[in-house]
Amino acid sequence: MDDFTDLLSANRDYAASSDLSGFDGIARAGVAIVTCMDSRIDPLKMLGLSHGDAKIFRNPGGRVTPQALTALVLGSHFLNVSRILVVPHTRCAMASSTEQDMHKRIAEISGQDASWLDLGAIPDQEQALGEDVHKVRSHPLIPDTVTVGGFIYDVDTGLLDQKF
Repeated sequence: MDDFTDLLSANRDYAASSDLSGFDGIARAGVAIVTCMDSRIDPLKMLGLSHGDAKIFRNPGGRVTPQALTALVLGSHFLNVSRILVVPHTRCAMASSTEQDMHKRIAEISGQDASWLDLGAIPDQEQALGEDVHKVRSHPLIPDTVTVGGFIYDVDTGLLDQKF
């Protein structure tokens, strides 16, 4: 339990100053973001948003997975989402290694075969982004009234570059 002492202490400080009590959980700015789990990305701050403004789905590479699509369907029907941003980023590990290289590195570190695991390497980030934006735009359960954009976030400058 001691491994989490620092985090639990920080959580108590956060809870003491939190002003989200009673908030209904809708996206106040009508925004949903699919982005990478990379800790260099602060999805709310990069768009000038605050807690409660957006729904955020994070995964390796910021890909639109079946789970992300489910979240976007729910967000667009129940949580006030009217704009969706798909946002991978520069210098992403998922876009800088092959699937085979990542399997090899994991096997070397863990001592176990990892070839059975789909890691989702991204050979062409811009092409993958276009495919992901198309998945969202063409999904039958995401209303045509929802605006979808594809952006690449530059982790060095903090700027978004709209591609789609």
